[in-house]
Formats: sequence, C-alpha cells, structure tokens
Amino acid sequence: MSAQKEAWQTERPTIRSRSKFMFNNELLSDVSFVVPVQLDEISSKKCWKAISAHKFVLAISSPVFFAMFYGDLAEKSDSIRLPDCEYESLLELFRFVYCDEARLTPDNVMQVLYLAKKYILPSLVERCTEYLLEVLNVSNVFCVLSHALNYGEKKLVSHCWKVIDKEAEEAVKTEGFETIDRSLLEDLVKRDSLNIKEVDLFRAVDTWAVEECKRLDMAANGASKRLVLGDKVVNAIRFPVMKRNEFSNSVLDCNILTSHEAIIMEDYFNTPIFSPSNYFSKAPRTGLRQRCCRFKSVVLETGLMYGSYHSDYLNFSVNRDIVLYGICLFGSENRKYQATVTVRKASNGLFKATKIGKYSSIPMELEEEEGSFYAFDVLFDKPVSLKKNTWYYVKAAMSGPIIWHGKGGVKSIHCPGVQFSFKDHPKNNKRTNIADGQFPQFLFSLE
Repeated sequence: MSAQKEAWQTERPTIRSRSKFMFNNELLSDVSFVVPVQLDEISSKKCWKAISAHKFVLAISSPVFFAMFYGDLAEKSDSIRLPDCEYESLLELFRFVYCDEARLTPDNVMQVLYLAKKYILPSLVERCTEYLLEVLNVSNVFCVLSHALNYGEKKLVSHCWKVIDKEAEEAVKTEGFETIDRSLLEDLVKRDSLNIKEVDLFRAVDTWAVEECKRLDMAANGASKRLVLGDKVVNAIRFPVMKRNEFSNSVLDCNILTSHEAIIMEDYFNTPIFSPSNYFSKAPRTGLRQRCCRFKSVVLETGLMYGSYHSDYLNFSVNRDIVLYGICLFGSENRKYQATVTVRKASNGLFKATKIGKYSSIPMELEEEEGSFYAFDVLFDKPVSLKKNTWYYVKAAMSGPIIWHGKGGVKSIHCPGVQFSFKDHPKNNKRTNIADGQFPQFLFSLE
C-alpha cells in the first residue's frame, strides 16, 4: 500500500468523512453483496454485480446485519447473493449506512423502502416515507398506496386515501388503478368519501374487470367480469344514485349484474317508491359534497340570543346546475338547537326542500383563514336539484343560545366548478344580509 493511500485518514478529520470514504470501497472490505443489475432500459436481461462492504459498519447500523455477521448462525461466506433487490437500491441503502445520505428517486424509492424495512433501518424508512409524501400525486397514488399497505406505513396510507378521495375521478383513470389488487378495489368502492359520480366509478370498475380477465386469460364477458369482481365489489356500487339513462347505457350492457339484480333496479327506476336498499345503497357518496363558504371571518356575538323560532333569510343563485344537500348554520359551543330550514324559488315561492330537526353544534374550520367556529349541518332527506341562473331563497327558523356570526360576506363567490351569487331577501333583518349574519356554508355537488 502506497504512503499516500496509507495516509487517507489524515485528510478526513471526522468519523463521518472517514466512513463516507469507505462507502463502496474495497479497502478493508470483508464482505461483498452480489445483486442483479439491469443491462439497459430496453432489455429485460440482467447481470450480477458486487458491492463491497464492511461487516462492522453494517452491524452497528442494522440488527439484521448484526445477526447475519455476529449471531449464533452467522454467515461464514464473504460473498452474499441477494436476488430480491437491485443494485441501485442496495447501493442507496449502504450510502445511508455509511454517509447518512440517500439519493432517492421515483424509480428507486420503493425498493429502498423495502430494503429499509427488511434490514430494520427506521431512519431510512422515515426518509423514504417523507420523500413519497413529497412526490405523491394522482398519477402515482395507487402504486404508492399498494406498497404503503404492504409495508404497514399508516401515515402514508392515510395521505394516499386523502388524495384518492379528493381526486377520485382522475385517479381511477390512471394506469396504476388498473393493476391494483381486488382487496384494494373492495376498499375503494366501499369508501363514502370518494369525489366521483357513481356511473364513472362503475365504468372504472368495469375497466378493471376487463384488464383482470386479460391477466387471467379469461374472456371478458359479463360472467367472467362478475367472477373476478366478486359480490362485495358489485354490491358496494350505489346503482340507485345513478340516473336512469346512465344505468341503462353504462351498466346493463356490461352484464355484470345478475338478472335478478337487473330486474330489481329496473323496478326501482320504474317505481321510485320501491327500495332496493337490501341490495344497493341509495345514499350519494359524501365525497361529492363541496362547501361554499360565504364569510371571510366569524365572531362570537355575546348577548345575541335567538328567541322562539327567530327567522333568517337569504337569496342565492348559481351559474350552473347543482345538487343542494343542505345548509350549515352557526351555533355555539356545546349547545343544542331546534331548527327548520326551507329552500324555495324566489320568483313564485315554489317549494324545493325543507328539513326540521334537533341539532348539536360542533367545531368547524374556516376554509382560508386560521380559526374555527361552532355550527351544525342541516341535511335534507333528499338532495334537491337547483337550476342555473335562477334565484332561490333559504329560510332558517331556529331557537337557541348565543351564536357565532359571519363577517365579510360578498355578493359572489367562486367555488370549484360553480359561482354562487347572493342578495338580500326582502324579509332580511339586521342580523343576516349579504355581508353579515347566518348561513356560513352551502353543501352541494355539481349536477
């Protein structure tokens, strides 16, 4: 060994710099790991390549490596073959061990995470998880979710579901959706919080079934698709929520439903009073609901007491057809209310919806500003369709203790896909108008 090489330690004053020098270095190496490496991006052929390492460094970083080299059944060979990983990924694992660094990319992070879990390196697991949270988007969410479930990464799983709930319409169109396991498909279609039209969800499920049939070398007919989907998936689709033409054009021709199920649904569409609830849910998914928040801030008006069914009014309209699920009303902490909410057409008073009930206020968050307030949602028994460019008014009659009060309301608000406009109702009192008062949120979905 040359004098220059023998003095390498003197040029590296810290243990970290010396350890970093030993990364993937044959110097003092007493073990090598032989792993597959792909020859090129086009070819699927692989060769084997060795990575030099040091047992002591690996053992003080990982209990698995410690047992491998110094346990009762310690590995005697100085060359260890690992067919379950790739060269680049194992190299990043060792880089982390020697250098406390990891050059993560979308191509290697999953394999590095697998190795970090396998060799019990929780700090590297955390770093991989943080990286995946940073790059998580609708295009890769199903791939990330599948791995996160396999590795038991609960935080990552939770974030994946949030992305899927919010972007369900786009997520089910990605390539990653078509390759998910059926168990994951079951979890997906059971979610009440998906933001997607029911007919679009069914179309995506049908596409998954076609691809699954191809993978299993089966003819993609109705019987085969039903077989690969299973009853749990099909029964979780909310066919009664669909429109009659959506059901007829998109569902019946797929032949996924049994003849008995198809007859039940035909009876339902022909006679709406008939309930298919023993087979399919009639409740729209709550993920379709959005909230139009009309105030910039809220205040607690001490001494503001609602007497026996005090009434508030407000006129509103939208610039496209929507479905209105209910109205949010201000309340106060740990209080109960008796309330009646009615929506009518402003021009002729034509009744659209009403709901009477008892409610308890709960904490809610302001959408854009920091802070919270107490309120409660009044949901109609049946969502009501409202037409664009038509004025309606909402009336709330309620009694109860002091309430929160909205401030900074405006004449129009842009919500995702629709604009709400407001104007004062002739019966408005000083407590509620465009700028102030009641009706903090409108719960709706796009038609």
